[in-house]
Amino acid sequence: MIPTTLDRYLLRRTLTPMSAVLISTMVAFLMERLMRSFQLLSQTTDGFKFLTELLVNLVPHYVGLTLPGGFFIGLFVVVNGLSKSSEIDAILAGGVSLGRFAAPFVGMGVALMAFSVLLFGFVQPYSRYAYHAVLHAADKAGWNGDVRPKALLTTGSLLLTADDTDASGRRLERVFIRKITPDGREDVLTARTAVVNKSEADQRVTLDLRDGRQVSTTPDRQTYVAEFSRFAFDVPLSLAGKLFRMRGNDVSELTLIELARQGFGAGPTALPRQTLLAEFYARSSRALMLPLLPLLAIPLGLSAKRAGAGSAMATGAVLLFLFETSLILGQAMAASAGLPALLTVGLPAALFAVTCLVTWMVSRNRPGENPVSWIIDHIEALVVVIGRKLGMRKGH
Repeated sequence: MIPTTLDRYLLRRTLTPMSAVLISTMVAFLMERLMRSFQLLSQTTDGFKFLTELLVNLVPHYVGLTLPGGFFIGLFVVVNGLSKSSEIDAILAGGVSLGRFAAPFVGMGVALMAFSVLLFGFVQPYSRYAYHAVLHAADKAGWNGDVRPKALLTTGSLLLTADDTDASGRRLERVFIRKITPDGREDVLTARTAVVNKSEADQRVTLDLRDGRQVSTTPDRQTYVAEFSRFAFDVPLSLAGKLFRMRGNDVSELTLIELARQGFGAGPTALPRQTLLAEFYARSSRALMLPLLPLLAIPLGLSAKRAGAGSAMATGAVLLFLFETSLILGQAMAASAGLPALLTVGLPAALFAVTCLVTWMVSRNRPGENPVSWIIDHIEALVVVIGRKLGMRKGH
């Protein structure tokens, strides 16, 4: 079907709020995740490289996480805006049925479903594995002799930090060092300045400490204090750790084809079969739900003119939240208790699909009225009754 002027107009209006929600939410999620990685990244001079790689590998995960919510909000905002301005009344009065009005949104949902299958099924598994590989590399990279201001550097039983450094990271000011020796002695050194000198083989660095103090506490709690004008302190450099594990030890790192082959196959599997099937059903459900979202968002957007945008939006958000939570809970039940994945994951997905279809079918006959709006009206009426009774009691 060739898109008409009306189709292009509706899709253009949908893309703006949907993109705004996707970008803002994804940036917030990325910042929150990266904030938790800053301490690890600060211990290596390759922190910016690792940070860039983490950002790239996290994007597919958060795009998939925010796509259903962004699509639903974009649909709701557009339909609610058209309803308030009476544009929908003019469109329906012009001979366009509600089904034809929803066609471009459903088509957009089908396109997003295809994109989600590619994203959930093939891009995310490799990006999740790459993300963990980058974290492993950053953790094992260790310290290479350069120090950044106020960064906490740890190498085994050693902790090192400096209040200020020059651009090269080799000249330090106000240095603090804490070291635990194998026999249990604790050495705490402070110095006004220090210079980092690396050995030719890059296996060890020496801190040339100036104007400082050393406090040593023995295992039997005896304390010794010594002041120095110059002191050489040796620090071993961290060597590279073991290679990262192979992809596939986690179900999130398997593609849809690999999940289907292992989950439905007859041979032995490294992971529990129901865990594999639960992951397969959950990813498929998240993709298949996208064409159904217009069937829920359009009736809610139409009913918002009468019931209020806040109540309708909150209802849609609760339904999406329950859907996502039920999938996560179903995956956990299949993995921990070994329950059938078709029951724990497939049943909630089927209930959500039925909710969307029933809401749409009822709304086609009477636009603006649907089971969801009926529930909202009755809840609001109940709240009003309770409020009146409480007011009467206070009056007495």
